[in-house]
Amino acid sequence: MFKDKNVLVAGGTGFIGINLIKRMLSLGANVRATIHRKDPVLQDSRIDYLTCDLLSMEDCKKAVADMDYVFMCAANTSGAAVIAATPLVHVTPNIIMNAQIMEAAYFAKVKKFVFLSSNAAYPPSDDRYVSEEEMFDADPYDIYFGVAWMKRYTEILCRMYSQKLKTPMSSLVVRPSNIYGPHDDFDPATSHVMAATIRKVIERQNPLKVWGTGDDIRDLIYIDDFIDALVLATEKIDTYDPVNIGLGKGYSIKQLLEMLMEIEGCHDLQIEYDSTKPSMIPIRLIDVSKA
Repeated sequence: MFKDKNVLVAGGTGFIGINLIKRMLSLGANVRATIHRKDPVLQDSRIDYLTCDLLSMEDCKKAVADMDYVFMCAANTSGAAVIAATPLVHVTPNIIMNAQIMEAAYFAKVKKFVFLSSNAAYPPSDDRYVSEEEMFDADPYDIYFGVAWMKRYTEILCRMYSQKLKTPMSSLVVRPSNIYGPHDDFDPATSHVMAATIRKVIERQNPLKVWGTGDDIRDLIYIDDFIDALVLATEKIDTYDPVNIGLGKGYSIKQLLEMLMEIEGCHDLQIEYDSTKPSMIPIRLIDVSKA
């Protein structure tokens, strides 16, 4: 499907973008990748890097020109601390980028547009495995309200472009669980829970400080497995039909710590849980039976 096709990976220096570029190259695609403030991580002459700002419509038009497939991996993103302190940092820039690149892709006659949504946009579901149909049943968690509705709004745009226009553009939505693996963001100020926890254990931080009680439960998926599912979804789905991508099983932060400390052989670390710090969603399990 991708051999000799022109593929844009928007967000070519991000965690998912880097790994997706690798996969697209292995499938024989002609890859263009957008970069903004960061230097390219992958040094490969086959990658057409385009320095641009997706807040600019003109740059969006340049990015999607002559593309067959567009993967929207670019986003302003960070961990719990930043979201709790400055929730709007994820709202306006992402809405503008998403809306503009979709419009540019539409008028450039892109064959298929793929948007990466989030399991955090679902309403509270306690210990149930949440299914795709439940996304708009109620408001999301307050702590994620702005980010979640940004994701939801972009999903509505995908539905519009895919199903509500006279000349539609195939627009896909995937909702990943918590992804981890090589090229993740391990910066303590912006990293997500798995990357942050891995770094603390590898660095033998003692005491090892954990935000929350350690009882939060997450579904985790390794980046290669996610990319497998993402590519398959792009091959199989041709319209707005959101799909959850994850392991289908949850682990608590305490369990993750135990596994990581076992792997690293550092059982002597003293763990300190700080319940005064934001822990975001207490439990999130997703139903992956559709995938």
